[in-house]
Order: sequence, then C-alpha cells, then structure tokens
Amino acid sequence: MMWKVLVPLVLVWVSPVSCNNATRLEEVDDDSGDELLLCRSCGLEVATSRDLQFVASPLALRQSNDTVIGERRVPAQLFQNLQGLRFQLLTFKRAAVHKHWPADEQFSWFPGHSWTVATCPRCHSHLGWSFQPNIWPQYVTDKEFEESEETFVALIIDRLLQENFAATLLMVPKSYRS
Repeated sequence: MMWKVLVPLVLVWVSPVSCNNATRLEEVDDDSGDELLLCRSCGLEVATSRDLQFVASPLALRQSNDTVIGERRVPAQLFQNLQGLRFQLLTFKRAAVHKHWPADEQFSWFPGHSWTVATCPRCHSHLGWSFQPNIWPQYVTDKEFEESEETFVALIIDRLLQENFAATLLMVPKSYRS
C-alpha cells in the first residue's frame, strides 16, 4: 500500500507535468512559510496555504480549527450531501483544479452560490467544488473565475497531501548517496 503513495510522488519530483485545464501554481519561495497542498492521488500541486480564504456556511454540520497545514490551525467545515456522504472542507481563493461546468445552484452548501465539481487536472480525482455567485451564467472562463472576489474553491481535506509531509515519505536510493 505504501508503494502506491510513493510512486506518484517520485514521478512528480522527477518529471512535473503541465496542466492545460487549470492555472499552474507559482513557485513558492522556501522562506515564505507557504505550504503547498498536493493531490493525494497523483502529487500534483493544487493549492497553497497563502490562498486559504475562509468562507463560513450556515449549512455546515460542524466548524473547527484543525492543524491541517503544517503547524497552522485553519478553519475547516464538515458538510453532508444528499447521499449521506460527509466531507471536511477547506476553502481557498483559488486552486489549480479543473472545473466541470455548468454550475448548479441546487443543493449548494453555500447559500447564494452555485457549484461545480472540481477535479485534479492530471489524474481527474474528485478534489472538491468550485463556487460562484448564483447570478452568474452557468459557464464562465477560468480567468473570470480567478479574477473575481466572489468566487472560491472548497477542497476535501482527505484528498490533499501536504508537500512537507510528502517529502518525508521519499527515500533517497542508496545508489544516489555518497
């Protein structure tokens, strides 16, 4: 089981893949204190801690401050869908995800916002949802979404992996050691 986690992470480290359907995250300076969050399935960089933007919802089953990103405690919310599945979410101003339009305003966890499924641009794993105001058209460009102050992305905590934690999982092969 551990091998399945290590292989994608090594592939990301050796040969990064570009994302056509999402904005690639900028390089983060090591001194900045920003933490990169990766897709747990393939290791693609999907979000950074500097883009965290808490958006409270009255429909959350629970809100808590969890240590999810490094040593920082960040606000997370628990939601349940119509099928009874529960998701603990973090909200971000932006994330490098593929948005599956059209947006739907029914059953939204954030009143006044329509949602669309957000997936990893590389492996297509479901990572969360993107939210935009209900008054917007069902289809918008990534640029319109990214530039608006009214949009956000809610990512499922269990589908993310901290870059710093992932780095501790990697072992340097003996042939590379001096």
